[in-house]
Amino acid sequence: MENRNFLSYFFITLKGIAMGAADVVPGVSGGTIAFISGIYEELIDSINNINFGLFKTFKEEGFKAFWSKANGNFLISLFLGIFISVVSLAKGISWLLLNQPVLLWSFFFGLVVASIFFVGKSIEKWNATAVIMLIIGAIAAYYITTLPTSENTDSLPFLFLSGALAICAMILPGISGAFILVLLGSYKVILDAVHERDLKIVATVGLGAIFGLLSFAKLLKWMFTHYKDLTLAVLTGFILGSLNKIWPWKNVLETKVFGNKIIPVVEENISPFSYVGDNQLLLAVVLALIGFSLIFILEKLASKK
Repeated sequence: MENRNFLSYFFITLKGIAMGAADVVPGVSGGTIAFISGIYEELIDSINNINFGLFKTFKEEGFKAFWSKANGNFLISLFLGIFISVVSLAKGISWLLLNQPVLLWSFFFGLVVASIFFVGKSIEKWNATAVIMLIIGAIAAYYITTLPTSENTDSLPFLFLSGALAICAMILPGISGAFILVLLGSYKVILDAVHERDLKIVATVGLGAIFGLLSFAKLLKWMFTHYKDLTLAVLTGFILGSLNKIWPWKNVLETKVFGNKIIPVVEENISPFSYVGDNQLLLAVVLALIGFSLIFILEKLASKK
């Protein structure tokens, strides 16, 4: 892996913070942020290097060779950023989801629309197969966003499974890990566990996430190695299909009470002009444009090596 100085690792931590912030919101993928900030393939490669062979390297060549092969500095910097973000921003983003949903979704809507262009232009050769894969990806992601959510559940084996599935979604651009947790009914349990520092639940979900990450990254690495353009086409489709979930103006059709919170579980997208109450249209458009522009600013920063 490439040599970096302290400042480079500091920027990787900032990218981790951005990934963590996206992952807390049900509907936005940290994998999208990793892709647009130029670290996606290195992340997949680094996760793939974590295997039993590493322990052999440690035994035979020592800690330095082990750490270098694992790309340890990169992974520690990135996951430190994600951890800082999830712990510090979970409360604030929960508050925004409840009190300023239109503005929060508008910002992320702009960001995700720009991501479609960004990931799509990474495809070197467009052909009929790539277009078909894009359409399949879009339909699959759209379908996932329309699924009904499960009842809240807090059994530890189920939370382990939730962590494994959510992390797989989290590293896929376009599929939101947090939204998968909402579908499974685990989102509020995990968010509350983070707020309340419930180490048993956090550790269970964390172990599930490690298990899911190590298994799923191998598949992604293989796909990128053998079918890069088609994989990117599917990922572009995933991001396109996920727009259904993050449209800012919604009509709530069904809610569920979790503890002392009322969470919308069935919603329909509506025109801002049909929205009951203040549609905040001007500010929403401004925030969507900021989100859209942010992707291209990040791209410019990522390309300046």
